[in-house]
Amino acid sequence: MIETDRLILRRFSEKDLLDLFEYLSDPEVVKFEPYRPMTLDEVREELSRRIASDEIIAVELKSSGKVIGNIYLGKRENNALEIGFVFNKDYWKQGYARESCEALIREAFSIGIDRIIAYCDPENQNSWKLLERLGFTRTAHLEKNVFFWEDSNGQPIWKDTYIYSLEQLNRETQL
Repeated sequence: MIETDRLILRRFSEKDLLDLFEYLSDPEVVKFEPYRPMTLDEVREELSRRIASDEIIAVELKSSGKVIGNIYLGKRENNALEIGFVFNKDYWKQGYARESCEALIREAFSIGIDRIIAYCDPENQNSWKLLERLGFTRTAHLEKNVFFWEDSNGQPIWKDTYIYSLEQLNRETQL
């Protein structure tokens, strides 16, 4: 568990079901995710996976105990992590994503992680701007490299991807 001024970053628990459903069922929130808005039963299954995972962190408001989002920190090769985040739209543009990501980045680098990477849809301007404010550098723009959905004819809808990277040495010089 990690605490910031306004947040608690922790493992998911059974009590988080309705908070998780609130944002994973919202089409606007999951627009850039590899899944569609979820039903309550789907969120219940997803919550079980998140409870079992040490790679998905719940972001809880200290003031109310409400889970307002989550951060993915997945292990990658060569002492690196991948970061991703999804937040309830009612809490967008209030600094919660930045506050929680900064805390996790500090923790990751303090335990010896060398690099953190992120993948982002170029259309998701809020996410890539946050990554840049956090000190990440865009290292690649892959064109039409991934698809999650198909069009009405069953053809894949190919999407571009930005790749971002933050290295511990670069982060230290920014602080």
